[in-house]
Formats: sequence, structure tokens, C-alpha cells
Amino acid sequence: MLILGSLPGEASLAAGRYYAHPQNQFWRLVGGVIGRDIVALDYETRLTALLCASIGLWDTVASARRAGSLDGALREVEQAALPALVATLPRLRAIGFNGATAARVGRRALGPTALTLIDLPSSSPAHARLTLSEKAERWKSLRGFLD
Repeated sequence: MLILGSLPGEASLAAGRYYAHPQNQFWRLVGGVIGRDIVALDYETRLTALLCASIGLWDTVASARRAGSLDGALREVEQAALPALVATLPRLRAIGFNGATAARVGRRALGPTALTLIDLPSSSPAHARLTLSEKAERWKSLRGFLD
């Protein structure tokens, strides 16, 4: 399983870590997918927990200009080399896109594929249309693709 975001926001870039903004719900949501509370763990242990569950993280955007952290502010977007990455992962069966921008950019970059592609509600605090429990229910669809 691969979970792809768009591009890390300012807090994550400053910290050099995925989903570093304290209000981002990613670690709660993915913890629910793997059945483990990983929010209180240090970053490296979180990553290890994901690797043990056969989940990788990456971005759909390789580079862009953006003022702030909102995906709507992305300009001059360069897609990540997703086909090249996928080619190195022979056991990969599914990709989950964290948010609409990740899905749009990722689907365009991948083109036709035999992989299952899953659009997930964004874990960003800026996307509050769904409650955490509603998002968690949608994210649980990833469970069927874990080893």
C-alpha cells in the first residue's frame, strides 16, 4: 500500500517530516487503518509502524511554488515520477490518495494502471467538511490492501 499526499505544507517542510502540523489528522487516520495508536509515538517509530504494515508514504507533486500550505495555492506543479516509483514496487496493489489534489495529480501522473486507486478525504485541518470519525470510516477501506 502506498499513501500519497500532494506536497508537504510549511510545518512539515520546516520539521522535515510528513504530516508534522499538530492539527493534521493523518497519524490518527492511518493508525486506525493499521489498528494501532501511533499518535504519541516519535516520528521514526511511526514510520516503522507503517513499514511493518507495508505502507509507504510519498508525494504526487515533485516541486511547485506555493504561498502557505493550501493545495489550492500550488502553482507551477511538477508531477512526481510515480510510474518509476511504482515500477520498483512489484508487490504494490493499491494507492490511497490523501485528498483531492493528490488524487488529481496522482491519477494524471500514473495514467491507466492495474492498481486499485482510492481517493481518501484529506487529513488536513483545512478540510473540515467531514468529522474525524467520518474520515476514519473512509480511510478504513485501505485495510483490505494490507499484507
